[in-house]
Amino acid sequence: MQDRRIVVAMSGGVDSSVVAALAAASGAEVIGITLQLYDYGAATGRKGACCAGDDIRDARAVADRIGIAHYVFNHESQFREEVVETFAADYMAGLTPIPCIRCNMGPKFTDLLAMARELGADCMATGHYVRRVHKGSTPELHRAADPARDQSYFLYATSEEQLDFLRFPLGGLPKSEVRRIAESADLRVAAKPDSQDICFVPNGDYAKVVRAIRPEAEQPGDIVHAESDEVLGQHRGVVHYTVGQRRGLDIGGQAQPLYVTHIDAGTRRVMVGPRRLLAVSAARIIETNRIGPLPGGPLTAKVRSLAKPVPVMLDGPLGEGQETSIRFADPEYGVAPGQAAVLYSGERVVGGGWIASTEPTA
Repeated sequence: MQDRRIVVAMSGGVDSSVVAALAAASGAEVIGITLQLYDYGAATGRKGACCAGDDIRDARAVADRIGIAHYVFNHESQFREEVVETFAADYMAGLTPIPCIRCNMGPKFTDLLAMARELGADCMATGHYVRRVHKGSTPELHRAADPARDQSYFLYATSEEQLDFLRFPLGGLPKSEVRRIAESADLRVAAKPDSQDICFVPNGDYAKVVRAIRPEAEQPGDIVHAESDEVLGQHRGVVHYTVGQRRGLDIGGQAQPLYVTHIDAGTRRVMVGPRRLLAVSAARIIETNRIGPLPGGPLTAKVRSLAKPVPVMLDGPLGEGQETSIRFADPEYGVAPGQAAVLYSGERVVGGGWIASTEPTA
């Protein structure tokens, strides 16, 4: 490995720090790169907000400890345009966005990989919990060995070219082993809390972030029963609601629990109804990506990051940005437009796309 060069994407957390330490121990030349994506971490001082403030300082300290070069590149403007503003626009359109996927599609993989290649790297390593498995001549993307840590849902948009250049050293390890390695290497981040799912949202108040970009986000509107069209109350902005939501509706006195079934951003109406109205038989997905050939066997799909994969049938082409549909073997509940539908063949990630609309179960 002495004539090899590895670029490591370092966010300042324990996972990417351990990857950097493992790379350095291999004998290769290692370069750590951190993208400064926003300044909320510096403002709040909280740990676990990757790519800002204290986390950049942690990444630099780890690089110094293991004796590798470390560079920080300011990508705040790109991150704001590609991720944060899209996040706000999606909420304004009544969608339920996933900015982590947007970040992986843009700054983390597209921009970082370009930098790694410019530096003459042989590969780029990250701290994601997924596995890169060689079967035949091309690599496949597989779920992590530890189901509780698996991040494959967030990486479905990885291209085959990117996958050929990427390495994921932690995909076969439990988190406890990663922290043990960090402790044995005397890394200051060994006990650092895990990063938040939405790193640029301090204290989980995503509505505050959206409101700062789009002040009209909190325009009030009606909460309407989806079956009777009766106005049940008023809401304080569609940004506070997502399909499948039950709590926080503030419409007491109903005979049965009600859930958000649809958000009409144009009229600012939040539609609610009984749980059975959440059942869908199919979903239309757009901007699809495929990793490798389509398998001949059965497929499963995850329609939320924490959902279990469920059997589906693919109805149309997949990949190259095309539109397709998936049909569920059994009714699926709480499928929210704006989320991703990720397809699997066993442990292998086949691809996926953004959920644009759903078809109710008859």
